[in-house]
Amino acid sequence: MLPTLNHNIDFTKASFKEFENIPNHDMVQSATAFQEFTDYMSENDHMNFRFVTRGCGPVVQVKTSFMKNSKECISLVSNDYLNFTQHPKVKQAAIEGIMKYGTGAGASPLIGGHHEYHVQLEDKISDFFNRPTGSSIVYTTGYTANTATLQSLLKEEDCAIVDMEVHASVYEGLNSTNTKRFPHNSMIHLERALVDAQNKFRTKLVIIDGVYSQNGDLAKMDEIYDLCEKYGAYLMVDDAHGIGVIGEKGRGCIEVYNLLNKVHIISGTLSKAFGHIGGFIVSTPEIINYLRYQARQQVFSSTSSPAANGLIKAIALIDEEPQWRTKLAENIAYFKNGLLSLNLNIGTTQSPIIPVKIGDPHKTAQVARMLLEAGVYANCIVYPGVSKKDARIRTSLMATHSKEHLDHVLNAFEHIGKKIDLTKTR
Repeated sequence: MLPTLNHNIDFTKASFKEFENIPNHDMVQSATAFQEFTDYMSENDHMNFRFVTRGCGPVVQVKTSFMKNSKECISLVSNDYLNFTQHPKVKQAAIEGIMKYGTGAGASPLIGGHHEYHVQLEDKISDFFNRPTGSSIVYTTGYTANTATLQSLLKEEDCAIVDMEVHASVYEGLNSTNTKRFPHNSMIHLERALVDAQNKFRTKLVIIDGVYSQNGDLAKMDEIYDLCEKYGAYLMVDDAHGIGVIGEKGRGCIEVYNLLNKVHIISGTLSKAFGHIGGFIVSTPEIINYLRYQARQQVFSSTSSPAANGLIKAIALIDEEPQWRTKLAENIAYFKNGLLSLNLNIGTTQSPIIPVKIGDPHKTAQVARMLLEAGVYANCIVYPGVSKKDARIRTSLMATHSKEHLDHVLNAFEHIGKKIDLTKTR
């Protein structure tokens, strides 16, 4: 089917960006135009999103709109890096939590929804980072942990100075404050922003990721921390993809740089290495106490269910069973070497997130479909996840992937590369 151009949008070149704010279209007209585009993408087998799967694991059953039956695929889409969603001890602890407390929190934390298991979880998180009791707070999601915290702490007299590649949740949390952005990991531009903000704003908060979610590379955290100290700024690190995975003891990128007791605000998620759902903030007890009563999600929204009891065990397993991190590291090294041997561009990743950068969004979608046909489910990342010219296949490795799984994926990339040029200018 040829694209419908009655909205003056060329579907053969379009991405989701063109539909964010269509001139002279109200919300219903915009949704109708977008429906035409997603229909076009589906008919051309390029709508590689929202597939239905059965749980997390190295191998999953995948069902799509263009498949008659589900298909067994090697999964490279999950952030369940240690596969703790399937760990028997974590499952058992979650079941015990439900049996003891029920299925829901029943209220917001401020007015009756702050339960015993929440206290135990927050104490466990504080201890995990070697911080005193009262140094952590739990949110419903990692996304909310960022948005609610930043909305509470930063106002119109303050300024956030952010790496341009931080997570979308950070940007959403900055709507009520001033924002300066600096190019990814550019110390020259960060210092310029700090100099400019030094005497203009009450609070200066530099915000970075530990591991960046699209490229899998690490922040230059030691240099960034030194600049913050030099210019009187605070540092917030969102280490959602590093905590539990990276570092000698699995404390994340902050541990790698020996800054665990120095970073002012640590943001993390409970949905990746820890295998559940939720987010958290670690800071001083005074900041945490402030958030308990000022963060709107803590005041007006219910929080995590008793199944979060499984998280207490998952956090303990980081120390009790380090073999999962060892196996994950081995998988990362093996898979990266395999992709590089195929002359594919994987950027500067130092984490379980390994992108295969292609560039053209439609070619990338075609590759994602061919991988699926080969029994490999990997993420097709296009705008708004990355810039329009930086489309890629993003792969996420797990500790429970075997070498046979990874060889299957490498063989699929090699086969596709013989039909389509997968190389991208480095």
